[in-house]
Amino acid sequence: MATACPPLSLPSTSLLRRSTRAGPSRRPLPTVRCSVVGEAVAEAAVAGTADEPLLVSAIRGKKVERPPVWLMRQAGRYMKAGYEKCRLVKLEQYCQNFVQNAESYQNLCERYPLFRERSENVDLVVEISLQPWKVFKPDGVILFSDILTPLPGMNIPFDIVKGKGPVIYDPLRTAAAVNEVREFVPGEWVPYVGQALNILRQEVKNEAAVLGFVGAPFTLASYCVEGGSSKNFSKIKKMAFAEPEILHTLLQKFTTSMANYIKYQADNGAQAVQIFDSWATELSPVDFEEFSLPYLKQIVDSVKETHPDLPLILYASGSGGLLERLPLTGVDVVSLDWTVDMAEGRKRLGSNIAVQGNVDPGVLFGSKEFITKRIHDTVQKAGNEGHVLNLGHGIKVGTPEENVAHFFEVAKAIRY
Repeated sequence: MATACPPLSLPSTSLLRRSTRAGPSRRPLPTVRCSVVGEAVAEAAVAGTADEPLLVSAIRGKKVERPPVWLMRQAGRYMKAGYEKCRLVKLEQYCQNFVQNAESYQNLCERYPLFRERSENVDLVVEISLQPWKVFKPDGVILFSDILTPLPGMNIPFDIVKGKGPVIYDPLRTAAAVNEVREFVPGEWVPYVGQALNILRQEVKNEAAVLGFVGAPFTLASYCVEGGSSKNFSKIKKMAFAEPEILHTLLQKFTTSMANYIKYQADNGAQAVQIFDSWATELSPVDFEEFSLPYLKQIVDSVKETHPDLPLILYASGSGGLLERLPLTGVDVVSLDWTVDMAEGRKRLGSNIAVQGNVDPGVLFGSKEFITKRIHDTVQKAGNEGHVLNLGHGIKVGTPEENVAHFFEVAKAIRY
């Protein structure tokens, strides 16, 4: 029978101690212990309690039995056919938790073809967010939404067009246009987000952490200035380098609004919030320090004033060149993409911050043996403190669901 992990030699725990803000210092745990996949293992450490989910405990520096695991984009396009597909690929242990008449995401897309139809409807947001929870039982259940969801409430019309992605109808390229951007009031514009988060907390309880998320100021500004996705970011960089005062005004508006949005999500049930700064890595280090870092730090400082115990996670894809600067934002967790070696990433980030990641999403197209090997490698390099197991980016469309199931099964069988 396959085991959940080979013998692991963990990195020195001196690299992994956390600051007092994240929780008390922790004694080193023993090396990772293996179990047969699917075998129950006695739980000597925190496994998620009535008061706190495993994911939150791990981030806060408490002794945990294993790394918590969830996957970016775990709710959505790769989930093709719901219960029947689940049964056919022999995932009975997961199927028993899946409601047999639940619709697949694919079927929901046929009934509600527009993304905003799905992401701005309380019932659909809850159903889609819970689909992977019902099948795989991840340690984090992330809200089904989009980082651009707040834009209409800031007087920035947008849509998400199938095959094209986000479209900003009136790109913000002048001072006059930026002046028309107003502060986002979540309770007025996205009450369905608060309602969905509350329902998710009721459904999941503390068996998993309910996760919210927002877009970072520079990333939101990039979409709004470029008019959508971009390959070279020439328009946002033109504004940054030729008319920086206009960009700074826009960035400040997004900063204030996203800080308020995080607080709103926390007040309605989010137990951790991830900040996506997808496009900040298009900046050079010196420009990151001007156009992204100070605004991220403002958001974190503002949130910590009112919600000091709310874990904040920062994800910026392709951040290898900026890694040492990310902890300066004050976030509790830096999510690494797969282009950074996990052990090297921990060394470069320093000892006062947790990490998330960072298996290559492409690994899930490999064999189960290969998937298992990469999970072990990541957990070994991350060590036994302050690690949330995840992919280094979102799940790819077409990822075999049976491989996702295997990922969770192996990950949840690991023991420190």
